[in-house]
Amino acid sequence: MRRDRKRVLAVFADPLLGSDETADSVLRKLRPKVEAIALPAGYKLEWGGEFETSSEAQAGIASSLPMGYLAMFLITVVLFNSVRQPLVIWFNVPLAIIGIASGLLIFDAPFSFMAILGLLSLSGMVVKNGIVLIDQIRVELNEGKAPYDAVFESSVSRVRPVCMAAITTMLGMIPLLFDPFFKSMAVTIIFGLGFATLLTLIVLPVTYVLIFRIPNKQQNENQDPELPAQLVTV
Repeated sequence: MRRDRKRVLAVFADPLLGSDETADSVLRKLRPKVEAIALPAGYKLEWGGEFETSSEAQAGIASSLPMGYLAMFLITVVLFNSVRQPLVIWFNVPLAIIGIASGLLIFDAPFSFMAILGLLSLSGMVVKNGIVLIDQIRVELNEGKAPYDAVFESSVSRVRPVCMAAITTMLGMIPLLFDPFFKSMAVTIIFGLGFATLLTLIVLPVTYVLIFRIPNKQQNENQDPELPAQLVTV
């Protein structure tokens, strides 16, 4: 057998059925031992199978991922006809990695190709929750409410919809926790979405207030009525 015009000796192995092992977990156990084997001059070792296909898939995603995120950001810019509001939404997306990393460490799950797919799905969920909250703030502002009251009341009114959407998605992922193949994706979505929900309800309103420099009520009460409102800053 030849590959790339070189003679090849292929060794195949599969995890035992019912052992809750995956190709990735077996590879992590055997790789140090196999690579420690001394090879004669002119010979080299390469890993194929699922490891090779997964590496090729990850390389393909990595090459197209920046353009995909850029397209999503431009869509939110067009949706709100603004740059600062999409920046508020996208500021929370990287912070969701905190929840993802915690979940993978707790369940001792690898950041595999399925986990990357879960991360991509999670990004859309986080952006969707942010759009819901920012749009509600716009509705409150159009009704004539003060900016600080609009942010506060919008955050309170969106607690139930955002939490219900997150909880139903997280509960739907629980059966996949017991599947060795989909475990990484399930952990990524459950912990990432749970932490991202807190970000949407707490960090996103704070970020909105800071970026748009909205004064709080105490500052408004302490403001000298003779001073123009534009002099009052955070």
